[in-house]
Amino acid sequence: MAPAASTSPLSPGGLAAPHGIPGHLVDFVEALRRRGIMVGPSETVDAGQVMSVLDLLDREALREGLACSLLRRPTHRATFDAVFDLWFPKAIGDRAVGDVDVTLPRKPDGSIDLQALRELIAELLTDGSDEAMEMTELLTAAMVEELGQYQSSNGPSFSAYQALRDVAPETLLNKILQGLLGNQEGSGSEGKDNSDYQSEVAKRTAAQRIADFRKMVEKETRRRTAENLGKERVATYGVPKLAEEVDFLRASDAELTTLKKNVAPLARLLASRLAVRRSRSRAGSIDLRRTLRKSMSTGGVPIDLVQRKPKRARPELVVMCDVSGSVAGFSHFTLLLVNALREQFSRVRVFAFIDTTDEVTRFFDSNADLGSAMSRMVREAELITYDGHSDYGHAFGVFQEKFAQSITSRTSLLVLGDGRNNYRDPNLQSLSQMVAVAKHAHWLNPEPKGQWGTGDSAAKVYNEVISMHECRSAQQLADVVSRLLPV
Repeated sequence: MAPAASTSPLSPGGLAAPHGIPGHLVDFVEALRRRGIMVGPSETVDAGQVMSVLDLLDREALREGLACSLLRRPTHRATFDAVFDLWFPKAIGDRAVGDVDVTLPRKPDGSIDLQALRELIAELLTDGSDEAMEMTELLTAAMVEELGQYQSSNGPSFSAYQALRDVAPETLLNKILQGLLGNQEGSGSEGKDNSDYQSEVAKRTAAQRIADFRKMVEKETRRRTAENLGKERVATYGVPKLAEEVDFLRASDAELTTLKKNVAPLARLLASRLAVRRSRSRAGSIDLRRTLRKSMSTGGVPIDLVQRKPKRARPELVVMCDVSGSVAGFSHFTLLLVNALREQFSRVRVFAFIDTTDEVTRFFDSNADLGSAMSRMVREAELITYDGHSDYGHAFGVFQEKFAQSITSRTSLLVLGDGRNNYRDPNLQSLSQMVAVAKHAHWLNPEPKGQWGTGDSAAKVYNEVISMHECRSAQQLADVVSRLLPV
C-alpha cells in the first residue's frame, strides 16, 4: 500500500498515521500496550470492525466501541480514556464552535476579569445541563489558551496549574452549593431530615462538578501540549498508571480503592498459575528402583519410567504483616490477596503487628466482609504495647513467645513490611528461629530496593536472615507471589 501524502498529523484533514485509519488504530493499540494494557491481534481486528460500522464523527460512540473491543479489565478504563483523548482529540488547535460565544469576560482595559470568570464558571457548573457542560468545555479551552499558555524552550506550552491558579475552582463550592439548594434553606423543622439529606447530596454534587471541571482543564492541557510535543511524549507522563502499577506507598485513597477492585481477578490469575505448577509437580520424580524392576522382563529394552507418587497435601501458610500507617495500604491489599487465595492452602494463619503481635485469622473467615475485617482488626486486635510505632524486634519476640508453634516444617512464612524499625533492636535471633523452622520463608518489602538500609530501615540487616523481595506495586506483588508461593 502506497504511503499517504506527507501531511502533519495535527493539520486539518491530515492523517495520524501513514496508512490512514487502520494505521492510526494500530498506532493507538501500540500506545495502549506501552502503557501496560494487553491487547492482542484478535482484539485489534475486532476494534477495526467496530470502527467500520460506527460514525467516526461520534467521538463518544467511538470511545465506547473501542473500549468494549480492546479492554479486558474495567480498572484499565482511566488509562484507556487518557490515551484515547490523545489519539482521538476533540479538536485541532484553538477550539471554536460556530456562533457560540466562548470568549473570556474582560475588563475595560482588556485584561481578563477573573471575578466575572469565576461567576460564569459557578453558574455553568450549577446548571449542569448538557448545554451548560458543552459551554463549560469551550470555556475551558479558552482558559487553557489564554491563562494556561506559557513560553518554554520548545516554544508555546500549556499548564493546567497555571490555568486554574487564579480561578481557584475549589473556592466556588459554596456558591455552587447555594445554587443547587435553591430556596430550601427556608424549610421548616418538619423537613429537617429531608433537608439534611438534600444538603448532603448537593455537597457531593458540587464537589463532583468541580472535580469534573478540573479534569476538563487537565484533558484540554494534555491535548494542546500533545500538539506541540507529540502525543507519544505526553503519553509517557500525562497518562495515569494502571491500577496494578501504582506504587503502594504513594497511592491515593482513590487509587487504593481502585486497586482493591483488582484483588479478585489477580487472585484468579495466581490461583490458575498455582494450579498449573501443582499439576506439573504431581508427576513426581523417577523411582529408579521400581523402574529397573519393571524393565527386567524386557531386558531393559524399552525402559518404562516409574515415577514416585507425589504428596497431595496442600501447604500451610503463615503471614506476618506490619499494619502501621506507613505500609497499611500495602499490607491491606496483600491480606486481601492472601484471603482470596485461602483455598490454595490447607491452612492460612494471619498475624498482624505494629509494636506487638496478635493473631487476626479470626477476622478473615470465608464469609467476612473484608473491608469490615480490616477495620475490626485494627480496632480489636492487640497490636500496640507502648507507643504505637513500629518495632519489628519486639513483634518477632512476642510471636516467638506466644505463637511459635504455628510454624512447622510444612509451613511457608511470609513477612510483609518495610523493615523500618525506628532504630530499635531488630531481634535477629527470633526471626532466625522462625526461618529455621519454616519450610520456606520470604519477606515482601514495598520500598524501592535502593532505600533498604537508609535511615531507620533495618531491611538489609533482615535480608541477611531471610530472603527479601521488592514489591512496590500489585504487578510486582503478583509476579513475586506467583514465583514464591509453594505448591
